[in-house]
Amino acid sequence: MHNSFIIKGNVCQTINPKELDLHENAFVICVNGVSKGIFNTIPNEFKNLPIYDYGDALIFPGMIDMHVHAPQFAFRGTSMDLELMDWLNRYTFPEEEKYEDLEYAKKAYGMFVKALKESATTRSVIFATRHRYATELLMELMEASGLISYVGKVNMDREASDNLTEKSADVSAYTTFGWINAVKDKFTRTKPILTPRFIPCCTDKLMEELREIQMAYGIPVQSHLSESKGEIEFVKFLRPKNSFYGDSYNEYDLFGKNDDIGVDVKTVMAHCVWSTDEEVELMHKNGVFVAHCPASNMNLTSGIAPIRKYLDLGLNVGLGSDVAGGHSLSIFRAITDAIQVSKMYFRMVNENYKPLVFSESFYLATKGGGEFFGKVGSFEDGYDFDAIVLNDNVLSHPQTLNLAERMERAVYLGLDEKNLTAKFVAGTKVL
Repeated sequence: MHNSFIIKGNVCQTINPKELDLHENAFVICVNGVSKGIFNTIPNEFKNLPIYDYGDALIFPGMIDMHVHAPQFAFRGTSMDLELMDWLNRYTFPEEEKYEDLEYAKKAYGMFVKALKESATTRSVIFATRHRYATELLMELMEASGLISYVGKVNMDREASDNLTEKSADVSAYTTFGWINAVKDKFTRTKPILTPRFIPCCTDKLMEELREIQMAYGIPVQSHLSESKGEIEFVKFLRPKNSFYGDSYNEYDLFGKNDDIGVDVKTVMAHCVWSTDEEVELMHKNGVFVAHCPASNMNLTSGIAPIRKYLDLGLNVGLGSDVAGGHSLSIFRAITDAIQVSKMYFRMVNENYKPLVFSESFYLATKGGGEFFGKVGSFEDGYDFDAIVLNDNVLSHPQTLNLAERMERAVYLGLDEKNLTAKFVAGTKVL
């Protein structure tokens, strides 16, 4: 059978946010790229499958990065002293201009894809730039990596340099149509996602064009929402008729499910730091996914997203590295950052919202974000088989640790960065 095997080790996951699901010396069975579940002994029907025995290693579901900018990887960890809008205009946009040059794009995107492949991330939702052919190049590299992703050619026709903004809404739409037609059936693991950069960079005409494109192809949507106070004030100035930021997307049917008109657009919005109650209610109603990016929100002085509030209300939430607003591709780092900023929110902003605990944040990084891709982020029967294997023997300790302690320690101490033993994506071994 294709992509059928068994892996053995200490299996750690969260099938719900409230508790860890731990199995010592257990077997996870993969049949045709799909998990059949976790077993203490191998059922007879699977006895003939090959076994990867990882001994005492830790086995986690693959990590999901719900929001990352591939062209920003090249300058991650620099230019961190500015707030969002100045950071975009002074550093990010000038860097993205360079991707008109395919040789530069090939070099930079090659670095990004290599690092992503060597990380704990198995699936990601990726911004490229507005350049069609550089975006296609990125998709080719992602496909070759074995990872699974959505990749978006960015749309933007205002509020950036002449070298980066597209010449008009019509030009942006035409280029996007060409890109989608070129890639929609080309790849198995890499799919297009419609990507209006954010409302400040998209005219009303462009948003109208993007609605038509989405209706024609039925592809998902990604963008940014309510990240910083300055950004929100700018959106109010640009679109005074909308009662809140998210309404600027919803007006063009690019904001999740709208039962009133029979539209169902799979949508992920990054940040949602300052979302109003009205905006949050609409996100919940429409099934919009929130990509929580705690490192970026700290680095760019944007604020702390009230993730406990969103979880209590039943919103879909995953984690994003948001490189290069965030300085690390590590979703392990995002897990711990999410916990830490929630503690600050509880203590310094609103004590009605308790901090996240480890099981909840780990859930967001796996099954929570994985839902955007379908049945992903768990070893439960019927879920796509995404797994990472970690050797935590490199972390010395004098005391005896139980499996829960080893799991938490591996995440907090960043075991994902240099200690991956193996990595599987939809049943394919990529490392």
